[in-house]
Amino acid sequence: MTDLKGRVALVTGGSRGIGRSIALALAGAGACVAVNYRVEAEAATEVVRAITGAGGAAVALQADVADPAAVTGLVEGAEAALGPVDILVNNAGVIIKSPLDALTAGVWDDTLRINLSSAFHMTQAVLPGMRARRWGRIIMLSSVAAQTGGVVGPHYAASKAGLIGLAHSYASLLATEGITANTISPALIDTDMVRTNPAATPALIPIGRFGAADEVASIAVLLASNGYITGQTFNVNGGWYMS
Repeated sequence: MTDLKGRVALVTGGSRGIGRSIALALAGAGACVAVNYRVEAEAATEVVRAITGAGGAAVALQADVADPAAVTGLVEGAEAALGPVDILVNNAGVIIKSPLDALTAGVWDDTLRINLSSAFHMTQAVLPGMRARRWGRIIMLSSVAAQTGGVVGPHYAASKAGLIGLAHSYASLLATEGITANTISPALIDTDMVRTNPAATPALIPIGRFGAADEVASIAVLLASNGYITGQTFNVNGGWYMS
């Protein structure tokens, strides 16, 4: 297990929900944290205040991670403020609701661009430094939808399934270089995304309740600290999908 003190983490979509909890948890474990956001500047600033108020180091950085050009600037900004990125948490994502018979090519393309392509662009941007230092942690935030189809639609399920495949490939290709790649696959975590989805109900969960974002964040800290776990999917789903 690795002490995270002084390690630099970049959390995409870190201003709220699961991303916020992961940013706070990594900071609590000693990491310096770059909190990425797209539009919610005040929420991201509040996360940074919480980290720095507890004695940690953090910076809020705006970027649309679905835009490859913005990704380059985001990584450069994080490294200028905090140092080389050691831990990447690909958390940014979107749920675009659409009935199956109204699902368009545009919705499909937008969902995959935001949920899946962004993780590819982010990972490719930080990998050269990780490989040069022979140390890195790549963490993908997928969903139970990748395993069960979920309650949103095929566009969302496919985007989240792609993250698992992406992690598998990076894990295999980088196994000898001190870099791990893993996936966290949550289900119905008590966030804005879940609360505003009428199809999401605790009745779907065997445990009988929504999960807490902190219960996901604790897995992110584990994966950032452990150098022997790679290529794995951690199912934080209250027993909805069992593996």
